[in-house]
Amino acid sequence: QDEAKIPFTAFMLDWLEMMKPNLDKPTYASYSFCIKSKIVVYFDEFFPGLALCDLTPKHIQDYYTYEMRERGVSANTVIHRHANIHKALKYAVKIGLINSNPSDRIERPKKEKFVGSIYNQEELEQLFEVVKGDPIELAVILGAFYGLRRSEVVGLKWNAIDFKQKTITIRHTVTQVTLDGKSQIIQKDRTKTKSSYRSLPLIPPFEELLYRLKAQQEMNRKMCGKGYCNDFREYIYVNEIGELIKPGYITQHFPLVLKKNGLRKIRFHDLRHSCASLLYANGVSLKEIQEWLGHSDISTTSNIYTHLDFSSKIASANAIISVFPTE
Repeated sequence: QDEAKIPFTAFMLDWLEMMKPNLDKPTYASYSFCIKSKIVVYFDEFFPGLALCDLTPKHIQDYYTYEMRERGVSANTVIHRHANIHKALKYAVKIGLINSNPSDRIERPKKEKFVGSIYNQEELEQLFEVVKGDPIELAVILGAFYGLRRSEVVGLKWNAIDFKQKTITIRHTVTQVTLDGKSQIIQKDRTKTKSSYRSLPLIPPFEELLYRLKAQQEMNRKMCGKGYCNDFREYIYVNEIGELIKPGYITQHFPLVLKKNGLRKIRFHDLRHSCASLLYANGVSLKEIQEWLGHSDISTTSNIYTHLDFSSKIASANAIISVFPTE
C-alpha cells in the first residue's frame, strides 16, 4: 500500500527509466522530453506531491485542457502525451500499484487531419533554380524528386549509389535528438523496415550532380589538409570541411531560402508530398507511389510491400524528370 503512495510524477520518472533499455534513442528522447519537460513540470506545479493512487481522470483531463487552452498545444501533441500517460498507468495496474487506469476514462481530443502544403511543377522549377550552388541544393533535390525523408537525405552514403547499375539504395538514416538538453546524432541502418529499404533509379541529371559533389569533396579534402574532418567520408552530404550536415540544418535553412527568394512557405517534408502529388498527376499508380516513397501503411498488412518490377520505378522517374534542374 505504501508503494501506491508514491507521487504520480515520481512514478512517471521511474517508469521512464525502466523503459529506457527497451526503446531506441529517438523514441526514448521523445518520451523523456514529454515526461520530464511537460507532464512532470505541470503536475509538480499544480498538484505537488499528488499520490499515484489519488490520481483521477479529472486531473488528467484538466492537464490536457490546460495544455491546449493555455499553452496552445495541438490536439495531436496532447494525444502523444496521453499515449505516454496511458502506457505508464497501464503498467501501474499490471504490477498492482493501482486497481484501474484513470486515463481510460478521459475524453481524448480529436485528432486533427493533416493537410500538407505542396509545390506544383512551376514552383518546384523555381525552387530548383534558386537553390543551385546552395548547401541545401542536395536536400531539396532528394526531397522533391526522390521524395526522401530528411533522415534519409542526411543518411545517404556513397556506397548507396551504384553508378554501374544506375541505382540509389535507401538503407541508412541519420536523426538528431535532444536528450537531457544535449543534442545527439543517431546513425542507423534501416534494413529491417521493408517499406523504407528501397532502390530507386539513378537518373542522369542527379548522377552528374553526384559526380560534381564527389569532385568538390576531393578538392576540399586536399585544400583543408589536416583540418578536414574524415569521420564522415562515407557520407555524401558533408560541408566544406567534411563535417556531416545535420538534420536540424535542413529544417532551419530551408525556410530561410524560401523567404529570401520570395517563395511560398512550406515545410521541407512537404517536398515529399509534392513529389507524391506530381507522380500521381502524371498517372503513376498509388501502389507505385507507395513503393517510390517507401511509405508504410498501418491499415494494410505487410505483404502489400511486394517488390514491383524495376521498370515501374523507371516509369516513376521518367514521369517527373521534366522538372529536374539542368545545368
